[in-house]
Amino acid sequence: MPRRRQALLLPGRNYGVQGPLLMFAHVALQSRGAHTYPVEWKDPDKLTADERSMVDGVCEQIEGMLDRIHNDDPPLLVGKSLGTAAAVLAAHHGLPAIWFTPLLQDYSIVQALRRATAPYLMVGGTDDPSWNRSLARELPGQVCEIAGADTGMFLRGRPLVESAHALAEVVEAVETFIDTAVWPRHG
Repeated sequence: MPRRRQALLLPGRNYGVQGPLLMFAHVALQSRGAHTYPVEWKDPDKLTADERSMVDGVCEQIEGMLDRIHNDDPPLLVGKSLGTAAAVLAAHHGLPAIWFTPLLQDYSIVQALRRATAPYLMVGGTDDPSWNRSLARELPGQVCEIAGADTGMFLRGRPLVESAHALAEVVEAVETFIDTAVWPRHG
């Protein structure tokens, strides 16, 4: 019997699952037969007080969901900024992940990315203060970097269509990652 593909969608603090990055990932996952679980943070302001409480708070909320859905295939974690604190859980449980604008300035997140055993994709923009181009390339995951993009993958001060092209580049990287590293298509 085929196992059930599933994914958790982990929003940012001010970037919900309706934001373009998570919304397109959601559609890509559903088109591949995955059941998706969008997360809403409980008390998000408390999650951002400091690095330790952020990581602990995110992991505590996600751990409970993992316990409930982990009967099937291990889920893919798809997180945006704040949601990338779940990299600690991904490393601990060996879960694949897609990290949009990961918080590469946070030590515990970077250490989790270093020890990850499952494949992951990091997506970042060179104008995002949380992005660290050289560190991203040192880590074992795949990288999709958008030149001139901010934390929302917008290219500020440029024609809007350029931001749409950047988003298309991200979507292509996400679909390729899903199809080759997470759930390879056979035949």
